[in-house]
Amino acid sequence: MSFKEQMHGDVAVIELKGKLMGGPETTGIHTKVKELVNNNINKVVIDLGKVTWMNSTGLGALMGSMTTLRNANGDLKLVRVTEKVKSLFMITKLITIFDTLDSVEEAIESFKS
Repeated sequence: MSFKEQMHGDVAVIELKGKLMGGPETTGIHTKVKELVNNNINKVVIDLGKVTWMNSTGLGALMGSMTTLRNANGDLKLVRVTEKVKSLFMITKLITIFDTLDSVEEAIESFKS
């Protein structure tokens, strides 16, 4: 699993690639979000379009990231969620907690309203 970050105004976009199955890369996502919050960036989009699978550790990293952002009066949006990952969200009922959108642009716009 790897990730890269880009800034779009005051919104950080983190693109993930591979499998979110634990290990330092998965916990690195939450660490990166904490770093962003410490730098007064509390609007984050995570692009899951290139994530092939995720387990409970990956879900935990996303939940932790969302909690960190909401505690900082911010929010987390997930975009391009693959069918495999979406089915995991449905099974765990987390689909009702995460704000999922079709594109990065749509997520960035949603922060403006």
